[in-house]
Amino acid sequence: QVQLVESGGGLVRAGGSLRLSCAVSGRTFSNYAMGWFRQAPGKEREFVAVIAWSGGSTFYADSVKGRFTISRANAKNTVVMQMNSLKPEDTAVYYCAAASRPDVIASIYNYWGQGTQVTVSS
Repeated sequence: QVQLVESGGGLVRAGGSLRLSCAVSGRTFSNYAMGWFRQAPGKEREFVAVIAWSGGSTFYADSVKGRFTISRANAKNTVVMQMNSLKPEDTAVYYCAAASRPDVIASIYNYWGQGTQVTVSS
């Protein structure tokens, strides 16, 4: 079993920054691709970013490309997403997830964290 715990969410003004972290335990972290998804009230969960197990390959949703950066530290069993130039439409609960391969489809991911709230005020 794999446990994921997110942290770093909060309230920020538009244009500000937040740094989300996801701590992973339970199995070999470096075996998994790690993704971030988000879900706003009344909307479906959507893909945000993913990083391959090696950290050498990343992919972003068009809506966050150039503003968000995903990275991982396998020695620390941690994946981080730096979010800059935040917009009110980025407001959502953010989830990290682990999968055997990088993908944008939520159902591919086997393990999920409990989520962390990000609120961006205008």
